Amino acid sequence: MMQGTVTVLGIETSCDETAAAVVRLTDGRAEVLSEHVASQTEEHALYGGVVPEIAARAHVETIEAIAEAALAEAGMGYGDLTGVAATAGPGLVGGVMVGLSFGKAVALARGLPLVAVNHLEGHAVSARLGAEIAYPFLLLLVSGGHCQLLEVAGVGACRRLGSTIDDAAGEAFDKVARFLGLGYPGGPAIDREAVNGNPEAIHFPRAMMNDGLDVSFSGLKTSVMNHVRKHPDVSSEDVAASFQAAVVDVLVTKARRAAQQVGAKGLVLAGGVAANSLLREQFLDACVVDGIHGFLPSREMCTDNAAMIAAAGWHRLRSDGPTSLDCGAFPNLKIPGLT
Repeated sequence: MMQGTVTVLGIETSCDETAAAVVRLTDGRAEVLSEHVASQTEEHALYGGVVPEIAARAHVETIEAIAEAALAEAGMGYGDLTGVAATAGPGLVGGVMVGLSFGKAVALARGLPLVAVNHLEGHAVSARLGAEIAYPFLLLLVSGGHCQLLEVAGVGACRRLGSTIDDAAGEAFDKVARFLGLGYPGGPAIDREAVNGNPEAIHFPRAMMNDGLDVSFSGLKTSVMNHVRKHPDVSSEDVAASFQAAVVDVLVTKARRAAQQVGAKGLVLAGGVAANSLLREQFLDACVVDGIHGFLPSREMCTDNAAMIAAAGWHRLRSDGPTSLDCGAFPNLKIPGLT
């Protein structure tokens, strides 16, 4: 267990961004000294989604330079670090292996403790990088691969209240954007297209709105495609705005219901879809109406980033100690303690 001030190098390579960050942590308070990210958007745009083999190769080519850039910006070298944290899953296994292997190499060469971090735990603490958020809180985690409502009592103490039964919200954004010819990634493309659209022009279905806390977006995606095929002259701006409104309506409704059920005093939004303009606005509006403290990470901290991995790694280091260097990468890694 480590006390006092520690400096952690975080490594994140679970999908299509190679990220490294240096975070200084003192008594639970985190200061991000640097964050460097190499995006692979152009490499995957031709395919309308992430190609695992291309992603893994790009991580191999950039990981060392990104880590050294993060250290240089922080004014440090490897010898100034207290520990190394790297994503061990869930994610694309080829990419995860690259980052975890690099973290192992740094830890072994410098005699530093390594912490293998669950990517979802990183998202769970991402909002706490910029604000003091007391446990327990309710987390709405929405990204390209995940859509979950979690009651978070602490690092490693989560209870899943709801999740998607088919597509994640970000996956639905990508598929609809590709169908509309708006490009990749779909989330920002839909957000931009919706600015001048009418969110009430088309009433797309809100599946499972009155059924528990699980969500479903596959039917919504199909409804969008069927509507456009039936009405080929429809405005893509109206389609994007109406689709986005449906997704946000479902997410905010379910989050409010979950918060009421567990009596949560704090509601946190995280994941790549948390960068969506309408979702951020309606999420905070709902928190004000319900008298709940709402917390949004910065847009930079919404997407996959290494600062959240470093922060989660520090918590794990304090509670569990270092991870063995023979640990593996797991594409379907579960959050320890998840019930």
